[in-house]
Amino acid sequence: MFIIKNNYYLYIENTKSLNLNLIQYRAKICIIYRNNNTHESVQDLIKFRKKCHTKNYKLYIANNYRLAKYCKADGLYLSSYNKKNYYNIEVIGAAHNYKEINQKIRQGCKTIILSRLFNTAYKYKRGFYGIVKFNLLIKNFLVDFVPLGGINGLNLLKLNLVNTKSFALFSELKKKPAIANRLF
Repeated sequence: MFIIKNNYYLYIENTKSLNLNLIQYRAKICIIYRNNNTHESVQDLIKFRKKCHTKNYKLYIANNYRLAKYCKADGLYLSSYNKKNYYNIEVIGAAHNYKEINQKIRQGCKTIILSRLFNTAYKYKRGFYGIVKFNLLIKNFLVDFVPLGGINGLNLLKLNLVNTKSFALFSELKKKPAIANRLF
């Protein structure tokens, strides 16, 4: 399996869900830490950030400017519902449609994670871009886009058709952590 991408974005909900020692370094890896009510200490997060820095991985903290500054993270990840502007920190954002893309550009995001590239199994979520719509949508913007959603072991090679230099994994990484070892 050979995927032609330079950057990988991995979503994690706690620092123990990803073993950094198992990932072989071949590309730029960015880890987005989304602390969704896990009872993880700030000290554990600081240790994880130090490990990331020794391996030259970037760490972004989701929607928590104070925590990102306190932990000396590489940047801040703004989900699609976060409309605040932040300064003096690198910001990446998430968007689902044209309106949200423009909002993230106004917030100063240099990288936008655009969701949903492929169809997912969730019944309550409808709609996805597909490769052609995704490529047509991103061609008029001057920011880097990262496809997210529905990326699994069966359609990994289709990512070579997407006009981006990176992609993001979330639920597939939670279901099958070993996929991270196959990719890198």
